[in-house]
Amino acid sequence: IKGGAVDSRRVEPGVAFFALPGERTDGHRFLEDAVAAGAAGLVVSEALDGDRQAALVAADVSIVETADTSAALRATGAAWRDRFAPLVVGITGSLAKTSTKEQVAEVTAERYRTLRNPANWNNEIGLPLTLLRLEPEHEVAVLEMGLYTTGEIATLAALARPSIGVVTAVRGVHLSRAGSIDAIEAGKRELVEALPADGWAVLNADDERVLRMAEHTPANVVTYGLDMAADVGADEIESLGVEGMRYRLRLPSDSIEVTTPVLGRHGVHNALAAAAVASTIGMAPAEIAAGLARPLRMPHRSQLVRAGGWNILDASYNASPAAVLAALGLLAELPGRHFAVLGEMLELGPGAVEEHARVGRHAAE
Repeated sequence: IKGGAVDSRRVEPGVAFFALPGERTDGHRFLEDAVAAGAAGLVVSEALDGDRQAALVAADVSIVETADTSAALRATGAAWRDRFAPLVVGITGSLAKTSTKEQVAEVTAERYRTLRNPANWNNEIGLPLTLLRLEPEHEVAVLEMGLYTTGEIATLAALARPSIGVVTAVRGVHLSRAGSIDAIEAGKRELVEALPADGWAVLNADDERVLRMAEHTPANVVTYGLDMAADVGADEIESLGVEGMRYRLRLPSDSIEVTTPVLGRHGVHNALAAAAVASTIGMAPAEIAAGLARPLRMPHRSQLVRAGGWNILDASYNASPAAVLAALGLLAELPGRHFAVLGEMLELGPGAVEEHARVGRHAAE
């Protein structure tokens, strides 16, 4: 058995299908569909009646019954990760997690064979599924880690065992679930707390709450950002319009000019996180610059779509106040006449009305 799936529609031949209970449906309803798609194993938490079990076994599939299929998925992912010795980079933050993950993966791929989470597989289901994709040839694994409540990042870090941890930002995102921004900060901090003493905490120098995490990690610390005090920064930043950005990348021991198709100053900021990671593992400035010149594959995340004579900036994947403000800032940097089409922002808790008003004021400005 190689690999795992929790959606019978995404089963590939040879994987194990974990039948997870859900709010809307239950994976146990789709065991036959998984087998028809080629699953070699089924992990279940419900006893199967005799006829159904006999039919599945006759289809040459292994069945493992366990008390908790979610726990089984996490245990399997952790056990599979333990078979290999990749350099693991964990990435968390209230915004720019996925774009930073993609940027780090593109840079490390300039030298190393790199695994990354598909899409936003960043929770207690997606991360172990990503770990089950590890193969012996992978030298680096770049893993995004999401947070809704305190304790989740610690769980994910225990599964993945990162030696480098990147924290992008602490913002009031998912407040209706997390409870407070202090709780969000504590939850994000769990990543750097889990790092080994010979590892690296890569911290955003432009975010006070992130920067003070340096006091809570046993690892070495490198900072990145547009603040001049950052260890890795950018000077001479120039917008090339819809073609991307040009800037001089400032590394701890060198500097180099970078031209990238990524749009906007926040795109440069994500690139600095990737450059900081690359500098800790000894990549040369020319390699880092080449990695930063690669295009990123992130549908609906500040993606430029050309439609006749129009350029559409598609940032529709998700919305938080910080993300919308960043998208508006990027829109303002692009040439031409600007229209912003804004949807509702969810999970903001009691501050939702004021946060929408704040974004509205910013749009008017």
